[in-house]
Amino acid sequence: DVEQLVNEKLGEWFDKHSTVARRIISKCIDAARAREAARKARELTRRKSALDSSGLPGKLADCQERDPARCELFIVEGPSAGGSAKEGRDRRYQAILPLKGKILNVEKARYDKMLGHEELRLIITALGTSIGKDDFDPSKLRYHKVILMTDADVDGSHIRTLLLTFFFRHMKELIDREHIYIAQPPLYRVKRGKSEKYIRDEREFARELMKRATEDHVVKPKEGGALEGAGLTSFLLNVQEYEAVAAKLGRRLREPGLVGPLAESGLEKKTDFEDKKALEKVLRAVEKEKLKLEGKIVFDEEHSLYEIQFGPPGNQKINWALASLAEYKRLKALAKQISEHNNPPFAVSRNGDKVTKEKAQDVLSYVMEDAKKDFTITRFKGLGEMNPEQLWDTTMNAQTRTLLKVKLEDVVEAEKIFTTLMGENVEDRRKFIEENALEVVNLDI
Repeated sequence: DVEQLVNEKLGEWFDKHSTVARRIISKCIDAARAREAARKARELTRRKSALDSSGLPGKLADCQERDPARCELFIVEGPSAGGSAKEGRDRRYQAILPLKGKILNVEKARYDKMLGHEELRLIITALGTSIGKDDFDPSKLRYHKVILMTDADVDGSHIRTLLLTFFFRHMKELIDREHIYIAQPPLYRVKRGKSEKYIRDEREFARELMKRATEDHVVKPKEGGALEGAGLTSFLLNVQEYEAVAAKLGRRLREPGLVGPLAESGLEKKTDFEDKKALEKVLRAVEKEKLKLEGKIVFDEEHSLYEIQFGPPGNQKINWALASLAEYKRLKALAKQISEHNNPPFAVSRNGDKVTKEKAQDVLSYVMEDAKKDFTITRFKGLGEMNPEQLWDTTMNAQTRTLLKVKLEDVVEAEKIFTTLMGENVEDRRKFIEENALEVVNLDI
């Protein structure tokens, strides 16, 4: 019959044209995935009416209020923190949705796989907006404040970024309508006497310690005036940042001993690498460090510039590419700022007690450790370590909390950044991080 004949001839033709056959099969698979994704999307279109909550996920602790404009949904990292949040919340208008496990990176995942991811399905169902080009309806949003509440550490930042990627790619209108917020839980609790203070991140913690450290310490360099108060704070903050940047650069160079000579070198502009004598001067400074490295100056014909190579090709290099990095530029700027008062030895005094320190880094360590003695410090490893009252006071109480509103000021730039940082291209991501790592003031993205 016709069907048998067509099948036979198509089979013969496909045997001779396997590439076309693979394309047709691929299209069939894509169509099947699209049908499966549509089926999953339809499952998530069940809405919650004012009287019926049967369509909501079981993990959701809903609120009593039915006016979305007055409702808040906290999407919480971890069941433990979710339990504390459920106890500490104001159940009249605050709902809690705890998540567990890793959140899918939707930038790399197919649409049908995203709809099959349990934690994302919970979020979609709880929000009530459905999802997809034809079904997403932001007017059905059940909570006009959707608050991402993750730990104050690096893992929490990662989960928050994955959630923001999901909202940007599949519910961007919620960001446009300013419904998405980020909670600011504390990382530290610092007690001094009867006073108690919660601190959000390492930067603020360092500043709090620095504030205490410089209240009654006086530092006198060998030459120049004494440093105290705001002047001492500024000097030590620069030393502290220099140490952090130097450590990063040392890891990149795979030899921390190279950082000092580079910081003191005159290598800053591209034209500096056209001058062989300038690099010879740096190489002599490196040799004085007595490192287990043998360096030589070679001419890079591709870029028409000189560079210092250590060991076989591919090992450490001091070249214009290195000097172009943000961390290198910041290191040079900090070295200049510190040099004004960096005249050892340093006499450090406090309440009549005096010690001598040979390096600015030693001064920093001494005064910071001295300041810690005045505090009782608690570091929260996660939201789950706070009891319900602490979580309410620091992160959930509208009268005392701090929330960051997520806004899109430049959609094109945001598109580029999400694609670069969350997409498949590793080289683009590495290049972006290398060029911009130290330009970031607040990494809570």
